[in-house]
Amino acid sequence: MKAKVLLSLILLCGGLAAPSACAEDAAPAAPAVPPACELPSYLLTTDSRLHKVADTVKAGKPLDILVIGSRSTTIPSSENSSYPARMEAILKEKLPSEAVHVSVEIQSKRTAEEAASTFVKLMEEKKPTLVIWQTGTVDAIRSIDPDDFRGAVTEGVAALQNAGADVVLMNLQYSPRTETMISVPPYLDNMRVVAQEHDVPLFDRFAIMRQWNDQGQFDLFSPSRGPELAKQVHDCLGRALAQFVIDAAHLGPAQQQN
Repeated sequence: MKAKVLLSLILLCGGLAAPSACAEDAAPAAPAVPPACELPSYLLTTDSRLHKVADTVKAGKPLDILVIGSRSTTIPSSENSSYPARMEAILKEKLPSEAVHVSVEIQSKRTAEEAASTFVKLMEEKKPTLVIWQTGTVDAIRSIDPDDFRGAVTEGVAALQNAGADVVLMNLQYSPRTETMISVPPYLDNMRVVAQEHDVPLFDRFAIMRQWNDQGQFDLFSPSRGPELAKQVHDCLGRALAQFVIDAAHLGPAQQQN
């Protein structure tokens, strides 16, 4: 019961919950980056490369991206405002000569181990160029042994790579209202270790959202703003993730529309 209450609270605090979805055909065009979305460059920097993304874009082939996540991946009744849809809109704007398609696979309330067990079949069905795997929240709430969590993430990343996809790991969302209720650092640390060992980029959603909260760009403690706050945070996450993918693929001016 405690785990269920914590999971519900975390999803509500981030304002990031909803049904499964496909991001295609929904996202509006992206204007200039709003001030609230600004981030220090180090939070969007990685030494790991997305080679398959780079090869696909440079060859002029469709770029298929699969986001594997929880309910915090989308927004109720506002699918076109979710971060996968916003990421798709930005990528289409930045890569206008390429066909970009982002789809979402919801693994609601599944641990990393439970999610990873579905990857072989999922990859056979979807065949994406890039997989963005959002994980860690359920494991932290259930107090899964951090070593077991690291092993599950390792197996999941290996399964995705063996299926021929580039991988980006995305860690937990930050919520100041729940940080005293669950121990997050072991899961953040283990995801960082797996990313380094497998040379995959880690999109540090936790640090990014904490930066926005600490700098006053978003008040993630207050529950009063509800869906509007969720849309704003998702928009900024989508923008940041799109830029992260472009940078990790080392796509230059020839591929991008500035």
